[in-house]
Amino acid sequence: MVRASATTRPALHATEISRGERFEFGKNWSLFLASIDEDRILAAERSLQRMLEAEHLGGKSFLDIGSGSGLFSLAARRLGARVHSFDYDPQSVACTTALKRRHFPGDHHWVVEEGSALDLDYLKGLGRFDVVYSWGVLHHTGQMWQALANAALPAATGGKLFVALYNDMGSQSVRWRWIKRTYNTLPSCLRIPFAAIVVAPHETKAALRSFATGVAGGWQRSTRLNPQRGMSRWRDIVDWVGGYPYEVARPEEVFEFYKARGFTLSKMTCGGVGLGCNEFVFIKTSEGQR
Repeated sequence: MVRASATTRPALHATEISRGERFEFGKNWSLFLASIDEDRILAAERSLQRMLEAEHLGGKSFLDIGSGSGLFSLAARRLGARVHSFDYDPQSVACTTALKRRHFPGDHHWVVEEGSALDLDYLKGLGRFDVVYSWGVLHHTGQMWQALANAALPAATGGKLFVALYNDMGSQSVRWRWIKRTYNTLPSCLRIPFAAIVVAPHETKAALRSFATGVAGGWQRSTRLNPQRGMSRWRDIVDWVGGYPYEVARPEEVFEFYKARGFTLSKMTCGGVGLGCNEFVFIKTSEGQR
């Protein structure tokens, strides 16, 4: 992937989409924006509280790398943090801006702007943050390991780095990379039917399992709201099937990568995620390698 400057980034982004090299993440988030309600916001807040092991973020600075819809930037701001949000996708920036305008109009403690996790100079210029957050983003940059290295730079000593990355499942991951690439090369009118066909076996099994165990209502509710993070089940499905570029990592690779950069693992969620995301929270204890 060509590294773009701030002036050429929007044009490169549009070119990547037109060539089928990138999923329209921002477009997907814009369709999710209207469904963000108090239940979703509270679920996002609980997710941050659980993984960061903190009830409040008052007095803390929070960097959201790849803010997407802006839901977790909003959650961090409501928990008291000073927030800086950025995203590579212009529509994602617009979504985060709209959410800020809706809930924190004119707030000088929440900055939203366009930026890239691959722009080293940009990351270096942001300063240091108590919490650096990037959930399900860096594996979509096209240069995941470079993005992971860049994400370490703004973390203050003693601060936390919270990242989530797709789990490496070997041949299954290779198959899904083909599925995602195929989705983005299809005509727009065929993408949603393709996504529905791809996930139909899994969703059918989940529904039948719920009916068989007498908890069908739980499955139906889960199609509206992800109770763990406040996201939309359908928007997550579209993002999952179409999310490209696509890279994966084994937990031990991520651990060793950040250990060499002066980080200590504080908390993780890795068991039973399958093709989904492993979650890691690291504490920066020293500078380590650059």
